[in-house]
Amino acid sequence: MIAAGELHSIAALAQRDLTKLLRDRARLITTIIFPFIFIGALGGTLSANFGRAPGFDFLTLTFTGVYAQTLFQSTAMGMISLVIDRENDFSQELFIAPVSRYTIIAGRILGETLVALPQALAIIAFGLVIGIPISPGQLAALIGTGLVVAFFGGAFGVLVLAFLNNQRAANQVFPFIFLPQFFLAGVFAPIQVLPWYLEIASRIAPLRYAVDFVRGVFYAGSPDYQHVVLEDPATNFAIIAPAFVICLVVGTFFFVRSERNR
Repeated sequence: MIAAGELHSIAALAQRDLTKLLRDRARLITTIIFPFIFIGALGGTLSANFGRAPGFDFLTLTFTGVYAQTLFQSTAMGMISLVIDRENDFSQELFIAPVSRYTIIAGRILGETLVALPQALAIIAFGLVIGIPISPGQLAALIGTGLVVAFFGGAFGVLVLAFLNNQRAANQVFPFIFLPQFFLAGVFAPIQVLPWYLEIASRIAPLRYAVDFVRGVFYAGSPDYQHVVLEDPATNFAIIAPAFVICLVVGTFFFVRSERNR
């Protein structure tokens, strides 16, 4: 009975976030179009100028990088809704409900993951349109790894938001956190060789493991694998899984504590 009640609460919170997206057409359109700019403009430009000279296709590299980055960032930034609910006193109503605090946070992460799914499907469709070869196995790999990356991004978002007091601070901090990771994670270009100080920063960046995890599964068995993948998928998952738990537990603890101190 308790487990069923917790699952119902998670589903209800997730449905609320998805419904909000579907009702906000402007947000839906912009969240879908924005990744196309990166893939089509940047990836297309690099592919046209360099082709396969480096040993891989830049367009496919950019496609996989933007796919992972979009899901990770969309879910993480979607957790700003927690701060918005705090400002509207909705979060206090949630946290006095007879369900676990982790259930509430898990519901919000699942909701933002569902919100990110239309973006994922649109990016895959766009990739097929511009000629990126995607086999049925690679399609399944993209969906599976995309879900893992989205959940990871949501937990990371909770950790960041736990130390922010309002929506304005969140909107200022998140771009500062994510923009450097676009380059440190190799979203647009391979990062096999970096100066030592950037290598340290890259290994600290959570997005690095999300991008490399998606690429590792997508490029498995491909001759391009050695040119674009940093670590094998098992290694990346072994890093993502405990990082997800740490972000979720620590983030939830400090977020709930900040609610109690209001």
